[in-house]
Amino acid sequence: MRSVLFAGGLALLISLLGTRFAITAFTRIGAGQPIRDDGPTSHHTKRGTPTMGGLVIIFSTVVGYFAAKLITQSEPSASAMLLLFLFVGLGLVGFMDDYLKVSQQNSIGLRGRAKVVGQTVVSLVFGLLALWHELADQRGNTPASTHLSFLRDIQWLALPTVLALVLFWVIITGTSNAVNLADGLDGLSCGASVMVFGAYTLVNIWQNNQSCATAAGATCYEVRDPLDLAVVSAAIMGACFGFLWWNASPAAIIMGDTGSLGLGGALAGLAILTRTELLLLIIGGLFVVITLSVMIQVSFFKASRRFALVRTVFRVGPQHRVFRMTPLQHHFEMLGWEQVTIVIRFWIITGLCVAAGLGVFYAQWVAGA
Repeated sequence: MRSVLFAGGLALLISLLGTRFAITAFTRIGAGQPIRDDGPTSHHTKRGTPTMGGLVIIFSTVVGYFAAKLITQSEPSASAMLLLFLFVGLGLVGFMDDYLKVSQQNSIGLRGRAKVVGQTVVSLVFGLLALWHELADQRGNTPASTHLSFLRDIQWLALPTVLALVLFWVIITGTSNAVNLADGLDGLSCGASVMVFGAYTLVNIWQNNQSCATAAGATCYEVRDPLDLAVVSAAIMGACFGFLWWNASPAAIIMGDTGSLGLGGALAGLAILTRTELLLLIIGGLFVVITLSVMIQVSFFKASRRFALVRTVFRVGPQHRVFRMTPLQHHFEMLGWEQVTIVIRFWIITGLCVAAGLGVFYAQWVAGA
């Protein structure tokens, strides 16, 4: 438990102080955020705001974790190292995207296909190592499992290794892109991430206290290194908390794809390594809703343009849109909502999703007990 507190506190302090330094440094080198011309006009005031702030979050997390392990004289675990690999790896993909945007001074950055290739490589390496039997503990638990999971492994849903890797790829790319889509307003994605990673810190601590290795029973959890996963999760939460001080409206710095892809990857990694893959849909409900808004918009737009039957049934034009603009937060901007209002209300939604997810997690344990 001391490692959890040290990691979270140190990462928060490093991020709080380091972000101020990053703002000055990135401003000096001209690492300003390009803005979409077709986006809300209110966003044009953000043009030139320092970006790539996700580097501070990643740096603070890694330093906070290893400093905590050094202070407590404990060794890093395989699960924690894999989670950090996923976090840093996807952060690197996002950094390449941010760097191209800044250097070319446009909002396109890394092409979609190249970004998917980067996410795929990192996801597959993570998946292969997480299922590698050489990394199994004394009870035979590898960091990840080939079973689909909700609150723990669903025993009758065992997947072949290839399908398990595909599942990991879907979860990782989907979640990283979902957090990226949510990163459109000052403090929105960062504040939501604080709550979600805080929830997973509690989940990991509970799984450690009820581990089958120390508290065998019908409701115990077969998770490798749950406490060390809590250390990483607490470090990420602390780093996001410190960064939020400077990222809250009006943002002095933007995390960019460096931060959003990294945070999304870490969130997906936690769901996989803690055997709570489907629970992620509840705890990360805000990210799910924002992603669905984009999928609905694109699908209905294409269908209304191509199929006369759709236009007839719904009585719409050939290029009809369900939302005024996506992702969802921009729809409410176009309706005239203030950015701060949207962010606070979306934070409230995140809090409700986190409470619901933790409630389901604990209720299942109580019912099972």
